[in-house]
Amino acid sequence: MGKVIAAITTSVDGYVTGPDDGPSQGLGAGGERLHYWVMGGPWTYADDGHDTDGMQGADREFFETLTMGLGAGIVGRGMYDAAGAWGGTNPFPGPLVVLTHRAEDQPDPSSGFVFVNGFDSALRRARELAGDGDVSLGGGADLIRQGLAAGVVDELAISTAPVVLGGGKRLFEAFDHDLDLEVLGTWSSPYATHVRYAVTRA
Repeated sequence: MGKVIAAITTSVDGYVTGPDDGPSQGLGAGGERLHYWVMGGPWTYADDGHDTDGMQGADREFFETLTMGLGAGIVGRGMYDAAGAWGGTNPFPGPLVVLTHRAEDQPDPSSGFVFVNGFDSALRRARELAGDGDVSLGGGADLIRQGLAAGVVDELAISTAPVVLGGGKRLFEAFDHDLDLEVLGTWSSPYATHVRYAVTRA
């Protein structure tokens, strides 16, 4: 069985979205700046055909370390909706489990999305789909907090964009667990500083 790796991008002040994020607002006001590293530079939701093809240098190296052993991923319904379901097709390596209370909305299996209700069930399904590969917890913040609180996360990867958003959703909002982390590697570019941590277990 592979590792469970939680990965997310935050602002310097700890927000994973800007204010007023949602299905029609994406990452919220100013939130697209969090993902300049993903797109290889500045972009907006109005841009046609924005994708990860522009990712380069340290950002690309970091991304490839996360995806090289990936067998399946999990995201929350909020992230799925905010991303517009990625145009209706899973863009990530391996199947993508969507944690949702509305599992009856399941799209056609050919889309690469699997809707599951409940964190434990979602993790179990993702591990089945991943086989010997890793499982990624790709956000949003609540999903990652659930994984850390449950003690199932082996690694935490945080990309910090050089921006202060001043509002939005915080990664560790109301999280009260005490965790020790070991730095496994760092990568830095003009758009983000990436750190991979091992989650130390007693």
